[in-house]
Amino acid sequence: MARADTNNTIDLLKQIKEERDITIAIIEHDMHVVFSLAERITVLAQGTPLVEDTPDKIKGHPKVREAYLGETAA
Repeated sequence: MARADTNNTIDLLKQIKEERDITIAIIEHDMHVVFSLAERITVLAQGTPLVEDTPDKIKGHPKVREAYLGETAA
């Protein structure tokens, strides 16, 4: 999807969530989408839950960085 289409989809999902007061579960690899929509994120590594937390805490989480960026966890 083009970035404009992605942003329109994000806006639409936010609108639906607010209007209907519902929870929306997404499975997505585009981090722009994930961090724009999520209140909580579960990160999987090889199909196994690795860590669950808020977007701000996930961004710099050592286990996430190690699994996806190859950095050593502290």
